[in-house]
Amino acid sequence: MLRMRTKKLVWRPAPGWPDAPSGWVPPPGWQPPPDWPPAPADWVFFVPAEPTPRAPVELAPLTNAGLARETRYVIFATFFSGFATAIIVLLEHVATNSKLGQLPTFTPHQPVLNVILGLLAYMPVAAIVPLVLLLLARTGQPPASLGLTRMGWSDFGSGVGLMLAALFLSFAAGLVVLVPLEHTKLVNTASPLHVPAYYLIFGLSQALLTSVVEEVTVNGYLITRLDQLGWSPAAAFWMSMLVRASYHIYYGVGVITLLPFGWLMTRSFQKHRKLSRPILAHFLYDSTLFAIAIFVHVNAHAPAH
Repeated sequence: MLRMRTKKLVWRPAPGWPDAPSGWVPPPGWQPPPDWPPAPADWVFFVPAEPTPRAPVELAPLTNAGLARETRYVIFATFFSGFATAIIVLLEHVATNSKLGQLPTFTPHQPVLNVILGLLAYMPVAAIVPLVLLLLARTGQPPASLGLTRMGWSDFGSGVGLMLAALFLSFAAGLVVLVPLEHTKLVNTASPLHVPAYYLIFGLSQALLTSVVEEVTVNGYLITRLDQLGWSPAAAFWMSMLVRASYHIYYGVGVITLLPFGWLMTRSFQKHRKLSRPILAHFLYDSTLFAIAIFVHVNAHAPAH
């Protein structure tokens, strides 16, 4: 049986009567003194109590300990699931010699629907971005201070340059390190793609989401917070590199090819504090590798992110 919540009633004196003490209720049989003016005939003596306004909640000042705790929580919430998934994929490869899957397989016999479902399934990874931007803004680092503004020509040129340098160094690392180990279980690579050209839509969308999420969290949030916590630039740099590599460990030894990429992206942000540059470079890097995988049907040694 449902209970109806009723409002508390309070006593209301008639016009010309003195105010009653707070919470006072006339006892049974009570009558007003004869010298008080009579109450109007339609007067309501008991009315719902006015809600007491709640005092605003005062937030406690953010201490270094609180900032460190927040940083640990954000790192865990953002990267632990990716790290755990990467370990599972790597162990599966070692156990079964399986290859990486670059495309969604929801409805492989309906490629258009497969692309749509793949895009929808990947979108939740971006949910962390507004949260970390809000956390940074409350400590005085709005998006504009992170370089998330309209991109100038110099930023565009720097982003393209970062992408070209990352591609060259990653391919060079792949040729030196991965080619001798390509047919061993130490390297986990992806099978060549043989899909319709419109799968590029999925690749470009995935590249865009990945570039924004990774650079905003690994660079914009993590580097900024570690600086605020008193870490040296070198220590913050290597922590960023470690975090970035952790959720790419499914490549096995191939994760080495990511080091030049991470080095360039992180150093760019540390030096210029403009996230627009590494975001653009990251997007172009992943998009280029995905386009090569689709149109050339070869398995690039430099893994996408």
